[in-house]
Amino acid sequence: FSPFAISRGAMSFERGKRRQRKPAHAFFASPQSTEEERHLQQAIKNSRRDRHLPKDGSWLLLPSGPVFCPTIEEFEGNPLHYIDKIRPIAEKYGIAKIVPPAGWNPPFCVDMKSKKEFQTKEQHLHRLQEGVSFGDGKDYSPSEYTKMAREKAIEWRDMYYRTDNAISSRENSSDGSKENGDGDSTGPAPSNPSNGDSANTAAAAASTPSSSAGPSQPVDSESKEFNTENLEKDYWNIVETQSQSVVVEYGNDVNANDFGSGFPMSERGRCLEGGTIDVDKVDLPEPKFGTEDYYKETWWNLNNIPCAPDSILRHVRVGINGINVPWMYYGSLFSTFCWHNEDNYLYSINYHHWGAPKQWYGVPGSKKDAEGLEKVFKDYLSMKMRDVPDLLHHITTMFSPRLLKQGGVPVYKLVQNPGEFVVTFPRAFHGGFSYGPNCGEAVNFATHDWIRHGADANERYRSFARPAVFSHDRLTFTMANHLQEQKAYNTCRLLVAELKRVIDEEMRLRNKLLEAGVRDLSGEINLPPNRLDQLDEESADYDDKRLCHACKHVCFFSCVACECSQSKVSCLRHSHYMCRCPPEKKYMMIWAEKAEMGKTLKDVQAFNEKLQATSPDTASGDVTSPTSESGIVPDVAPGAEEDATKQKGKIIDLSCVFPPRYPLTAVGSKGNAEEMSGTDVAMARPNKMGLEEDEKEAKRQKQNEEGVL
Repeated sequence: FSPFAISRGAMSFERGKRRQRKPAHAFFASPQSTEEERHLQQAIKNSRRDRHLPKDGSWLLLPSGPVFCPTIEEFEGNPLHYIDKIRPIAEKYGIAKIVPPAGWNPPFCVDMKSKKEFQTKEQHLHRLQEGVSFGDGKDYSPSEYTKMAREKAIEWRDMYYRTDNAISSRENSSDGSKENGDGDSTGPAPSNPSNGDSANTAAAAASTPSSSAGPSQPVDSESKEFNTENLEKDYWNIVETQSQSVVVEYGNDVNANDFGSGFPMSERGRCLEGGTIDVDKVDLPEPKFGTEDYYKETWWNLNNIPCAPDSILRHVRVGINGINVPWMYYGSLFSTFCWHNEDNYLYSINYHHWGAPKQWYGVPGSKKDAEGLEKVFKDYLSMKMRDVPDLLHHITTMFSPRLLKQGGVPVYKLVQNPGEFVVTFPRAFHGGFSYGPNCGEAVNFATHDWIRHGADANERYRSFARPAVFSHDRLTFTMANHLQEQKAYNTCRLLVAELKRVIDEEMRLRNKLLEAGVRDLSGEINLPPNRLDQLDEESADYDDKRLCHACKHVCFFSCVACECSQSKVSCLRHSHYMCRCPPEKKYMMIWAEKAEMGKTLKDVQAFNEKLQATSPDTASGDVTSPTSESGIVPDVAPGAEEDATKQKGKIIDLSCVFPPRYPLTAVGSKGNAEEMSGTDVAMARPNKMGLEEDEKEAKRQKQNEEGVL
């Protein structure tokens, strides 16, 4: 028995009564904010889900998408007919490459001497998985951007790749790696990964690139070649591991009306904006493949394809940039077009005018695969997407195909070279990046099978309260007003199904609201009739004034308004969200009467029955399900093996200061595109910017580079 034991016990008891030990806040000077806590929990959750990142890049061995090589005869026809021909196979991959026949040689028509500047977007590659919005980059003229992009690509090549004669051209490109004011390099100049990714470190790396560790270490830079295989590993190493702070500038969504299209403009009124009509040429036969007029008038010209025969978008006579008026894309090394699908689930076609290749990834547009990709995004960015539900529409997030494959989503890849087209199919997600300075052009189109995808897109936009680029209901009834364009039973019945769906819903909700006490004032209000021959500027402006207050849907057939507001209207689904007033205070305005809608449906049904009787293609089935939902995808896509053989090990050429003044392909015996030699290039035809002084400058700079490399 010891009195000290009693004393120690009492003291411990007293200490226990007096205070509790407070938990330590390790790593933080002050308690975390709610936002920090959310990001930490998301990071922990993601780390548990994604534990295995192969170091050897083996996961990049993805299956290739299909590659098609049409004949000259097919290329002289309607591209929509050719795409419809390959669609049953191609849409199963989401993306497809089309290589024009030998002799394809369109002039490049952008004035590269213009001083007019476009704005770029600043992309932080190491943050592309976070869904962070892009900031504004610098403004450039086309030639200034090309010069900057080339200098950045040479800097990256000289820093991490084998170069002949061991003498770098870094001094010649040092002006292109100046800081942008906030410490990060404006080009792909990485920081030392051992020192974190602070702004100061990035700035130091930009000023002394030779001190930085390579992007694909520990691979010996002396043995590495500057090709797509190695650069693809570099890119995903930056995006997935965030081991380097890399910033690039992307000249995306450049308005072709302001800066010019790469294609020549039609003289027969085939493009929506910017062309002319030469009355002496309108009735002439179609120009032959390869002639000067051919490149102006061919429907493969991206200015013309939205208005091609059998294109639904030919009825949209108001210019919508990026939809039926092309956008230009000026790319640099690793500039990224993030995962997205097209507005209104339209088709898209992208042409590569000149420069370094582009890497494409695609996911099939089936409901299962598209929703699978969305689920992966929600799993990894659940907190971000809770705040921004339509994050995928912002086109600012790039997940690696590896994560999508882990989520059971099939992914296919393609490399697009100058002179080649890439087509994306409805609802198909796609993304990718550039392997160096280049220039592309893209636009949308829609064939008659698109109608079911347009309906799905319309419903999705309503769930996000996101306005569509045009009214789906208007375009559906405009198609019904041009029945002579319906040539196939299988696509006409899609139109019948969509008309029946929207009319049934419209009539059901009208009756429900009228029974609830909403007044029908259509007989007392003089409303202008809906124009059904085309969607013009006036119609588009009118549609913008009758967007549902809740879901932003264009109230094309009818709407509900209330005495409490002079501006708000609602679609029939969401009248209860507009205000708290009783139904007696609300009234309905109707543009399309029941009899008119019923007659339209009967006319289309009768026409469809005629097509069914005369068409050999009358297979039955569920017309609401995309064909890509069923069917086996071949292990090897058509044309993929031959294309992969051509691509393997090809060194990326950075010698051209400006876009080439030569044909992109030479005549070949088999009708496939063949590469031209340097001698052939020098003898070829100049394009619009091929002025004598430019040729001398390009020759001088090329000689300088050859002298130091």
